[in-house]
Amino acid sequence: MTDNQTNQSKEQLLQLNKALEGGQLITFENLLSELFAPDIALFLESSPPKVRKTAWELIDIDHQGEVLQYLSDEVRQDFIDKMQPQELADVVSEMDTDDAVDIIEDLSEKLSSQVLRRLDEQNRSQIEQALSYPEDTAGGLMNIDTIMIRPRVSVEVVLRYLRIRGSLPDNTDQLYVVDSNDHLIGSVPISSILTHPPETPILDLVVDNHFPILADTDDAEVAQLFQRHDLVTAPVVDSNNKLLGRITIDDVVDVIVEEADHSLLSMARLDEYEDTFGSISKTAKRRAIWLGINLITVILAALVIGLFESTIAKVTLLAVLLPIVPSMGGIAGTQTLTLVIRGMSLGHISEGNRAYLMKKELAVSIINGILWAFVIASLVYFFALYKAVEFNHLHLAITIGGAMLFNLVTGVLVGATLPMILKKMNIDPAIAGGVVLTTVTDVAGFFALLGLATFFFA
Repeated sequence: MTDNQTNQSKEQLLQLNKALEGGQLITFENLLSELFAPDIALFLESSPPKVRKTAWELIDIDHQGEVLQYLSDEVRQDFIDKMQPQELADVVSEMDTDDAVDIIEDLSEKLSSQVLRRLDEQNRSQIEQALSYPEDTAGGLMNIDTIMIRPRVSVEVVLRYLRIRGSLPDNTDQLYVVDSNDHLIGSVPISSILTHPPETPILDLVVDNHFPILADTDDAEVAQLFQRHDLVTAPVVDSNNKLLGRITIDDVVDVIVEEADHSLLSMARLDEYEDTFGSISKTAKRRAIWLGINLITVILAALVIGLFESTIAKVTLLAVLLPIVPSMGGIAGTQTLTLVIRGMSLGHISEGNRAYLMKKELAVSIINGILWAFVIASLVYFFALYKAVEFNHLHLAITIGGAMLFNLVTGVLVGATLPMILKKMNIDPAIAGGVVLTTVTDVAGFFALLGLATFFFA
């Protein structure tokens, strides 16, 4: 989108808000009818619940289905919950299969059955086939509306078929060549169909660099394949190489955006479908869970400090130094944790390179640990000397420096191994990794610092 288009879109949304705030519903409805579906969806997502309700009621019924496709899951669900089965069926019947599946998957089992029963046989069959695959796989992303041609026909026959068909599915850049059992042979670019003589056999135009994707492939892997090979579409096949459908770039962009949202919001323990203007009760409930978990981890760290109460009472300077060690360990660990999670999501980390990654991160932690342990030890030594602290200044410096080195190495090692362990336990490392890492670096940092202090001064 160009800067002019962006500014125009912002101006339209501003006019909508002004019209609604001024009670000019007719003006609002006219402005709304001039917007494209994605812009209407943006306006709805950017508005509080009451404004959404009013705006939705003013959207033309025939236009609501298209708008639903562009809404985030949570906002879309609020509107779907208020729709009758026949309304949903009418909306779904006008959608591409992959978009219709997104709607059906969000419905209860009872409601989805009611909606499917109201569809015509062809739509119902296509949607039920797509629903048989998990949402986060290639099968869940694919669109069944795919043009298939036979290898023995000519370009002229294909062009005649396309003219009879009348229109092409969105983002069609190639036609898929299949045998009599729908087994994928290859693909023919649309450009080849248009530029070759009518008598040219299709078999002469077939290319085999079509990157078929198995239906059970994870959607993140699909996104990587599209990115790596600059694909616009890709065929989806089963284990017998039978063509099932195709995935288009618009669906892959949705996956990439969701992954980015997930990575960003997971750092704050938020769901990627978090509604910015959602209800207070829902938002408070979701956040309370992770706040409660965080409170437990903080209490655990506080209990460790409590074990060394007498040491802190004797060396009061430790109370000033306490936050330094766990903070540095936490930051070093978070850097490694983020790097490893990113590497796993991009498919960079495998059994063959894990050992090298561990050695590399360990070496980096030791180098940084020694460097910053020396810096903080020196600062503490001269600070204690300046303040004429009665305790051994060198022992105090060794205590903070040793604890710093230990916790930096601990944080990095935990950050490097934790995502792999959580992945094997089917726990999302992007969500749980930060909590576990913070707990470990807090406990280890406090224990190392106060343990060494007890050894030297108690």
